[in-house]
Amino acid sequence: MPTAPTSPRRRLQPEDRRAEIVEAATRLIAERGYRGLTVQGVAEACGLTVAGVLHHMGTKDGILVAVLEHRDVVDVEAAKQLTHGAAGPREHLDAIMARNAAQPEIVRLYSVLGAESLDPTHPAHAYFQRRYVRARTELAELFAGSVDDPEGAAVQALAAMDGLQLQWLRSPGTFDLAAAWAVAADAILARSRTHS
Repeated sequence: MPTAPTSPRRRLQPEDRRAEIVEAATRLIAERGYRGLTVQGVAEACGLTVAGVLHHMGTKDGILVAVLEHRDVVDVEAAKQLTHGAAGPREHLDAIMARNAAQPEIVRLYSVLGAESLDPTHPAHAYFQRRYVRARTELAELFAGSVDDPEGAAVQALAAMDGLQLQWLRSPGTFDLAAAWAVAADAILARSRTHS
């Protein structure tokens, strides 16, 4: 039988409690993989009951989507820091891929949930639809002025990133994600580059 938290529960505002839960879930996914994530484990990491976690997050799927949304925010900030806000499209995308290469469990979570959420009844369906629309729009804006067809280059870049990451996840010890990405990025930008 699960035991109640042993330490006294800290009172937090609901948004702070959600942030604590998301942080704990992110850490647990990194340690155990998304399949090893349990609501009980998250509850124990936060000093809460399972009911307390579910009160704030709804379901395990709600926790996973919240982790993904939080990661999106963190990744945007990390990419800005890595590229110092002044880099071109290639440097920006290279920074994203380098960050992804350092977080295989999070990339795996995205890949699995992304595939599962193709079902319109999946709890993450709307999240992934919004995410891909936003990613295509942001990449097209990033490519504007650098390529002839920013929208087409955005679609190709996302397809290359997702496809290469899947191959890397299948063969992490033998597939060189950085090298494969460099070849793909060179090809996308060379085909799409504006001619003067």
